[in-house]
Amino acid sequence: MLVVVTALLAACSGAKPIDRAALVARAEALQPADARLSDLYQHACRACHVVATSGAPLTGDHDAWRARWQKGLPKLVDNAVAGLNGMPAGGQCVRCTLADYEALTRFMAGEGQ
Repeated sequence: MLVVVTALLAACSGAKPIDRAALVARAEALQPADARLSDLYQHACRACHVVATSGAPLTGDHDAWRARWQKGLPKLVDNAVAGLNGMPAGGQCVRCTLADYEALTRFMAGEGQ
């Protein structure tokens, strides 16, 4: 009985199950259009932001970025520069400027594109 009730509630909620494999495949396929940003992304951000088990929000996963984005871009950049949780300071991007962090964060979060 509990299984039936749980199934009915899930069906009524309208929530679609998350297809992690599809999110990872999408993250792996995304690339900044700008050549310089693409190079920075390839050598720093991508190492974690395309790996579902890294704890980092996947590139292009709007649901994972939503709450973070609500904190505002300046806070996200501060977190990237200082490091947060498992992310090292600077996100391992030794060549990134503040403008680069802003652009890369916008790209990964899917904002402003």
